[in-house]
Amino acid sequence: QVQLVESGGGLVQTGGSLRLSCAASGRTSSINVMGWYRQAPGKQREWVASVSSAGNTNHADSVKGRFTISRDNAKNTVYLQMNSLKPEDTAVYYCNANTLWRTDWGQGTQVTVSS
Repeated sequence: QVQLVESGGGLVQTGGSLRLSCAASGRTSSINVMGWYRQAPGKQREWVASVSSAGNTNHADSVKGRFTISRDNAKNTVYLQMNSLKPEDTAVYYCNANTLWRTDWGQGTQVTVSS
């Protein structure tokens, strides 16, 4: 099992930036893909971005060009740099870690973008 702790959320104005971090512990050597998801009030959780152990990244169209996922394998940490934030980015952001056997989730961090 992998334990995940997110940090870096907060309140920011439209156009601002935040960097989220997600630190993994436990069976980190088994992790292949790590990802960020978000869930806005009254909506389903949606995928935001993912990064493989080799550093290959993918981003949802809604955040492409504004958000960047990255990973530091030595620190067992994945990051989400969020620029040009919009009110519709307001959500609880979750990271996950995928192994061959299971997917583990963090507790989430709130991001609020004011207009």
